[in-house]
Amino acid sequence: MISPVLPTYNRTPLAFERGEGSWLVATGGERYLDLGSGIAVNALGHAHPALVQTLTEQAQKLWHVSNVYQIPEQERLAAMLVERTFADTVFFTNSGTETAELAIKMVRKYWYEKGQPDRIEIITFEGAFHGRSTGAIAAAGSEKMTKGFGPLMPGFRQLPFGDHEALRAAITERTAAVMIEPVQGEGGIRPLPDACLKGLRDLCDQTGALLVLDEVQCGMGRTGRLFAHEWAGIEPDIMMVAKGIGGGFPLGALLATEEAASGMTAGTHGSTYGGNPLGCAVGATVVELISDPAFLAEVARKGALIRQGLEGLVAGHPDVFEEVRGQGLMLGLKCRAPNADLVKAGVAAGVLTVAAADNVVRLLPALNIPDADIAEALKRLDAAARAVAGASSAHAG
Repeated sequence: MISPVLPTYNRTPLAFERGEGSWLVATGGERYLDLGSGIAVNALGHAHPALVQTLTEQAQKLWHVSNVYQIPEQERLAAMLVERTFADTVFFTNSGTETAELAIKMVRKYWYEKGQPDRIEIITFEGAFHGRSTGAIAAAGSEKMTKGFGPLMPGFRQLPFGDHEALRAAITERTAAVMIEPVQGEGGIRPLPDACLKGLRDLCDQTGALLVLDEVQCGMGRTGRLFAHEWAGIEPDIMMVAKGIGGGFPLGALLATEEAASGMTAGTHGSTYGGNPLGCAVGATVVELISDPAFLAEVARKGALIRQGLEGLVAGHPDVFEEVRGQGLMLGLKCRAPNADLVKAGVAAGVLTVAAADNVVRLLPALNIPDADIAEALKRLDAAARAVAGASSAHAG
C-alpha cells in the first residue's frame, strides 16, 4: 500500500522537532550537528533570532497579497539585490526550479523579440542540476533525471564538463545562451575555474549568447563572496538564486540585466506566491546580514579552517577519502569508500552530511557556524571515517 506521502524520497529514519544554530534536535532528544543545512538552505542556521523576529513581525501584519498589487516588501528586496549585484531587475519565485523555468523563458523571449525566433539552443553541461521540472531536467539531460519523462523539451545541448574545445566548437551565432553553475553542487562540488568562467563570458560576448548562471546552491555567500561568479570578476546576463536567500523560507529570485529581460513585458510571466510579503521580508533580512563584507570575510575564514581539518582527515583516512573539493563553506569529500556509507556512519556519529554525484559527500554548514562547532564536526567526521574503515576491513577479512 502506498504511503500518504508520495514515496519519491529514500528517507533516513530520523525526524527533528527543533533546530538551534548549527544543531538539530531529533524527536527522541538526540542532538545532531547539521552540516547539510537543508542542502544549503539554512544559510544562517536554525531559528536565527533576526529571522524569527522578522517573520513574526511580518506575519502579524500581512502574509499574502496578489501580484495584482504593489508589494513594498518585494520592492525593497529587489532594490537591495539590484544595488548589490550586476542586475537591473528581479523576479521573485518560490524555488530554484521555478527560477530555472523563468530563465529559459527569458532567454527564448529575448531572441524572439530580437527577430530571431529560431535562436533557441541553450548549452548546458554534464553533471548539472537545474531543478526537477520538465524544462529543468531537459536542461540537465542526465538519464537518471530524464528516464521515463519524455518527450523532453527540445533546444538543449549538453557538453562535457571542463571540455574547452567542445565548448568553443558548440557556441555559435545560433546559440541563444549558455547555462552553467559556477560550482556544481549535485554534480559533486565541482568548481569551474575562474579562467574558464572568464573565457565563457568572452565567448558569449563574441557571439551575443546570453550567459545564465545558476547560483541556487553556490550563491548567497556560500563561497565567501555574495555570489560565486564574483571570484572570476565577471558578470552574467541572467542569474538564478534560491535556497539560502530565504534562510529556510521558500524563496527564489531571477536576476537580470535590463537588456536580457527586455522581452519580459506585462503578462509574459507570473507567480501566485512569488514575492509574497512574508518571504520578501525574511529575504531582506538574510541579504542584509550575508552581504556584509565582514560576514563574508568570516565565511572565507571558516571555510579555510574547516578545509584544513578536512585535508587532515583525508590524509588520515586514505582508504576512505580521495580529496577535498570546493570553496568557502561549499565543500565536498571525494570518497574511495561508498559515499552513502559515510553519510550513514555520520548519522550514527551525530553529524549530518549530504551525498552528491561522483561519490562525493557534501558539507554545506550554516555560514555562521561557530569555530567550536567546526572542531566538533571534524571530530565526528573522523569517527564516521573510522567506522567506515573498520567496517571495510572487517568485510575484507
